[in-house]
Amino acid sequence: MSPPVAPPGWSRWLVPPAALSVHLSIGQAYAWSVFKPPLESALGLSGTQSALPFQLAIVMLGLSAAFGGTLVERNGPRWAMTVALICFSSGFLISALGAATEQYWLIVLGYGFVGGIGLGIGYISPVSTLIKWFPDRPGMATGIAIMGFGGGALIASPWSAQMLESFGSDHSGIALAFLVHGMSYAVFMTLGVLLVRVPRPLEPAAVGGPGAAAGVQVSARTAVRTPQFWCLWVVLCMNVTAGIGILEKAAPMITDFFADTSTPVSVTAAAGFVALLSAANMAGRIGWSSTSDLIGRKNIYRVYLGVGALMYALIALAGDSSKPVFILSALVILSFYGGGFATIPAYLKDLFGTYQVGAIHGRLLTAWSTAGVLGPLIVNWIADRQEEAGKHGSSLYTASLVIMIGLLVVGFVANELVRPVHARHHHVPAPREAADAAADTTTGSTTDVAGARPQQPESA
Repeated sequence: MSPPVAPPGWSRWLVPPAALSVHLSIGQAYAWSVFKPPLESALGLSGTQSALPFQLAIVMLGLSAAFGGTLVERNGPRWAMTVALICFSSGFLISALGAATEQYWLIVLGYGFVGGIGLGIGYISPVSTLIKWFPDRPGMATGIAIMGFGGGALIASPWSAQMLESFGSDHSGIALAFLVHGMSYAVFMTLGVLLVRVPRPLEPAAVGGPGAAAGVQVSARTAVRTPQFWCLWVVLCMNVTAGIGILEKAAPMITDFFADTSTPVSVTAAAGFVALLSAANMAGRIGWSSTSDLIGRKNIYRVYLGVGALMYALIALAGDSSKPVFILSALVILSFYGGGFATIPAYLKDLFGTYQVGAIHGRLLTAWSTAGVLGPLIVNWIADRQEEAGKHGSSLYTASLVIMIGLLVVGFVANELVRPVHARHHHVPAPREAADAAADTTTGSTTDVAGARPQQPESA
């Protein structure tokens, strides 16, 4: 399943839509909350039980990206997108069977385990290819694709709600909605499988084109042994923890914050706030990642982490005295959350080169799995403890906000510690490997860049 090499004259701008078709599909994961109330009612589940498929899917996303990253690099984007299509769509079909037979364990297995593997492989599938096509603007290219993951819920949420309204919210209606999801996403993701192309690495390219790679090249196995990798792991984990802490509890947080004021927030307004956060998340993925191409990756993470800490401090200081301050600060934080996801592949490319960058990215996404547990745990556990102590309103979240500021400061320091990768870690191909590099151009392999002469990344 090797991707076809692009013919002469092929437009590189056809590759981002291929990536978007996958990311818009798997971005449905952020819309799982639409199915929670119907599942709880139809199958007699608790809130914790109904969240299990989503939680398992996020864990499997990180694990499959980490362990499957090398296979993605070896077999190419078409193979990866095909695996993602099969797993993600099959997850919905298995879930449909589980809902139809009222066997909840099948929904957990299908959506959480099988579908979660599709999430991880699909998430990293286009990264390496996009960076090769857009060496001049890697932040923008990966931002376009990863924007789809953030925006997938904006499509999936109303679509899923409409199906449940039409089919019914009992177990048979849920099963039919799962079935339609699985078949529809299979068709949509197939467009990406058919459209994706790899560049002609040995072909001289015009300025800004996907010509032969140059610079530092580090293997995935070596990268995880460098301090740069673990500094970026901390950077991503802290940035995601700060963002997901608000995103996961957005509606109850804004309701609690202003419950004791003369203008409390209604349920409808809280839902609108969640939609605004999703839009900021999506916009930040393309906007901030494109900005990183202009000012550099290290500088943009200084903004994410430094300004993010200031936004949290502003929310804590303002308390329930100003809704505009709370809303605007939260929107900025969520734009940084999305921007951090979209910029990290380009940061990895700057430090480790394009050789096995997809595999390195996959390993780094274990930081997301960690943050996905850490962020909600901090906010929810502290809020519960404060409520038990008799506190209410904005005071429920003051301690959480202070902790988030501290985590972002830790991330800021880790970003400052990032330095160019030492020459001893650079990948040097064996003579046979260098001689066979041209033959690998039709397999989706990244060995075409292995023979580049090492030099320091300009933005590291």
